[in-house]
Amino acid sequence: DTIAALMDRLGIAKAIVVAHSFGGAITTAFARQHPEKTAGLVFVSPATHPWPGGATAWYYKLTAMPVVGWLFSETLAYPAGMLRIGDATACVFSPNTLPDFYLQNASIPLVLRPSAFRANARDVAQLHDYVRAASPAYREIKAPTVVISGDRDKVVYATIHSVGLERDIPGAELVWVRNLGHKPDWIAPDLVVGAIERVAGAPIDLQAMARTVEGRIAGDAHNDGKCPDIKVPDAELAPT
Repeated sequence: DTIAALMDRLGIAKAIVVAHSFGGAITTAFARQHPEKTAGLVFVSPATHPWPGGATAWYYKLTAMPVVGWLFSETLAYPAGMLRIGDATACVFSPNTLPDFYLQNASIPLVLRPSAFRANARDVAQLHDYVRAASPAYREIKAPTVVISGDRDKVVYATIHSVGLERDIPGAELVWVRNLGHKPDWIAPDLVVGAIERVAGAPIDLQAMARTVEGRIAGDAHNDGKCPDIKVPDAELAPT
């Protein structure tokens, strides 16, 4: 409803909504609640469906706890997080290359601010229960939809979420890219833009574009030893 209200304030009648990772769950809710405002959907490495066990990272569970979580986020989360943030972010991109300027330009350390860290932890801790309840209604979504996902995603189970969206949203197109991690928005921005144009009605062959991206990243093997592929029932949304 907040996004719909913002669109009204900006005078935007309908929009193509692009969602990455956790944003996938938010976008499915928007599309179901505001179909009249949804011109199309592009999901990029989304988290949208229940996964076996529902596990997330230990630090999300700890931070979501009363009292103890507040103490952790106010005292240890920032210094400990700063020690790990470079390696963790590299695992989000792996096997693809983490851009040299990404941490600074994307202001990634801001996620470690105590209030932001607590808010994010609460959201992630509640995600599994939310998508378990919401996902059966995805079949109600009628907007043109494209889902972009990589087979080397080390943050979410692509075979559960992305394949699930293709199955559940009528007419959704899944664009599967080999050797692509969790960040198509940075590694394959041309493909993401093409998907936006595709749901807008342009005659774009996204599968052909995906093959071009694969040729570009076929040799990527960054941090493969440090960042193993996640396997069920590993924790999701938890870069190692």
